Amino acid sequence: MRLFAAVLPPAPAADELAYALDQRVRGLPGADGLRWTGREGWHFTLAFMGEVDDRLLPELTERLGRAAHRTDAFSLRLHGGGRFGGRALWAGAAGGIAELRRLSERAYAAANRTGVPMEEHRAYHPHLTVARSRTETDLRPYVTALDGFDGTPWEVGELALVQSRLPVDGVPGEQPRYETLARFPTARPTTRPAAEPVADGR
Repeated sequence: MRLFAAVLPPAPAADELAYALDQRVRGLPGADGLRWTGREGWHFTLAFMGEVDDRLLPELTERLGRAAHRTDAFSLRLHGGGRFGGRALWAGAAGGIAELRRLSERAYAAANRTGVPMEEHRAYHPHLTVARSRTETDLRPYVTALDGFDGTPWEVGELALVQSRLPVDGVPGEQPRYETLARFPTARPTTRPAAEPVADGR
């Protein structure tokens, strides 16, 4: 099965992004020529694993659970946008980027130690793909339109293991399909209790 680890934005954050795209981006010239991703598939990939042998799944889930539990919950929000060349338009993130990178590194290590053949781990760049183009396209106007977008923060409290099924060749408008197989809670940040009043001894 084709798997990846991800952070999934909650419904309110997805609503904000969908509204921003409708208001700012999807009405721009040429936007109807892009393939817009379905919001049910929006995610921040942490570690892409590709095809994973079913026999590795029990150990993989155990290791991913430990990786999530070693990471404190943190704040994240959707913010701005960017592009990969002229083929992919994405929304970015702000807030706990260092924590998101750490979670990505731990998810990668969990898969690698399980025996999943992983590509070389590169510096993590958080992105949520919102549109793709079959041909090289000038996506700069779309990126500019997303410059002022800044979503409401949410708490990242879990890591998700997701299965992806590639679209059927030759079917117009077909999109990849995603199924969340497991969710692993992050740790709760440790908060210090309020200091106890000190008796004056009198």
